[in-house]
This record gives sequence, structure tokens and C-alpha cells, in this order.
Amino acid sequence: MPRSPLPLNALRAFEAAARHLSFTRAAIELCVTQAAVSHQVKLLEERLGAPLFMRVPRGLRVTAEGEALLPVVTESFDRMADLLERFDGGYIREVLNLGAVGTFAVGWLLPRLPRLRERHPHIEVRLSTNNNRVDIASEGLDYAIRFGNGAWHDTQAEPLFEAPLSVLCLPQIAATLRGPQDLFSHTLLRSYRADEWSGWFEAAGLGVGPALTRAMMFDSSLAMMEAALQGAGIALAPPLMFERLLSSGLIVQPFDIYVSRGSYWLTRLKSRSETSAMSLFKSWLMETVRPHG
Repeated sequence: MPRSPLPLNALRAFEAAARHLSFTRAAIELCVTQAAVSHQVKLLEERLGAPLFMRVPRGLRVTAEGEALLPVVTESFDRMADLLERFDGGYIREVLNLGAVGTFAVGWLLPRLPRLRERHPHIEVRLSTNNNRVDIASEGLDYAIRFGNGAWHDTQAEPLFEAPLSVLCLPQIAATLRGPQDLFSHTLLRSYRADEWSGWFEAAGLGVGPALTRAMMFDSSLAMMEAALQGAGIALAPPLMFERLLSSGLIVQPFDIYVSRGSYWLTRLKSRSETSAMSLFKSWLMETVRPHG
């Protein structure tokens, strides 16, 4: 059934007048005369067969009929304005809400995001970081990049890559280490996962190692590495996430010994249907991580 023409100018005049409760202020906003606003509102009232305003001593009051119409008109204009603002370079800009472990975001994702922008300039990534504790639903995330074994309730998880842990420290500290056993005389920095150092000592052929009486615990590898940079101790962290520090020589990896405690995963709620932006981001991400797979 054909839609009857919408009186857009009249609706726009009504919305502005109702918002300001003044024909004069509405006219200033719309860059027209006060008489033009009054005329458009009158045309709309005649089409609807109902008054939309009552004149009161201090201006205007919206009638019950106007109160019923106003939220629909306001929402419609807001949605049109939002859509028009999303056009960018001939594309409709799409928002992607992404959560990521802070270490992954800073150490791996951020240096590569310009490539995503080059390929898909219409995707606007809104990134929030966490320490691997995230609630996708309550935070309104499209995707969350997590570290673990891939088993999260009601979540679809696709593996990205492992990021094995190794010893990282200042060059001057590394110069004092003749073998893995020398670590026992230093303060060791660890995450909240208590089995990481014992796993590394076992991989180094030292059994599970002694109790970590001289250890500092962190909830983030980023904070741990900052402590290592300040000489607070020796970190056990993923070298892949700290390539820039390693390439600069500020941090070194004294031993070619690794232990793995999980992988990074791209996750979303099973109930969440993929949008176009989500699909394009996932394709780009999977292509980009392929060398690490």
C-alpha cells in the first residue's frame, strides 16, 4: 500500500516548538521566521484534526495529542540524524564493541588496528580492556578476546593462538643469570595463576622448583612488565605480547624455555547474531593471526 506523503517540514517545526515551548526559539533554531513555524504547525494540526499546542501566559503548552505525537517524531528525527552521521566516505559507519585482555590489546592488537582501518574504514572499533574478567552481555560487547581454554558458558569461542610464557627481565639482571637455577635468588613476578612458575621450572628441568617465597603477584601482565622495567624482579610473561620492549633492548629473554597455560580466543554470546561489522572484523582478525597459528 503506497505511503501517503509525510509533512516533514511541519513535523520538524512541531518538534522544535515542542522542545523549546516557543515558536520564536524554534524559528531561530530552524533559521526561518516565527510566522513560518506557526504556519507549519497550523498545517499539521489541520491534517491531524487536533490542536497540538495551547497558548499560556509564558509561552506554549503541548496538548495531550501533541504529547502523544512528540516522542515518536523526536525518535524518528534522532534515528535519521544518527544514520546520516554514520555515512563516512560513501559507507555507513558501523560500530564494533570489542573487549580484550589488556596485554593482548596493548601488545598485539593496537599495533595492527591501522590495517583494519585501511581495509574497512567504515568500521569504528570501540575497545575496552580488562584483566580477563568480562561479562559480554552486561557490557554490551559484540566480541571479547580472552585468555584461557575456550570453555565459557553460553559462549562461542574460536581459537586465535597460544602465547607461551618465558622469563623476561632487565639486561643487567639477565647478565647475572648463568642458568635457570639462578632465578631462585631473585624476586619473581607472577600473575594470579600460581602454577605458571612451577610449570616453567619443570620445563627447564628443575622439577617444580622451590616455594615462591620471594614473589610478587599481579592481576595483569602489563603491570607485571612495568614492575620488571623498574627492576622490581623477573617476570614470567608472553614474549609475543612484548615484542616492542624486546626489540628495543629494554627487556631481554635470557632463556629459550617456554611454558603454555592457554590460548587467546575470540568469543561472543551464542545468542548474539553476527552483524556485518562483526563478520568483517573476524575475517580480518583470523587472517592476521594466521602466522601465529
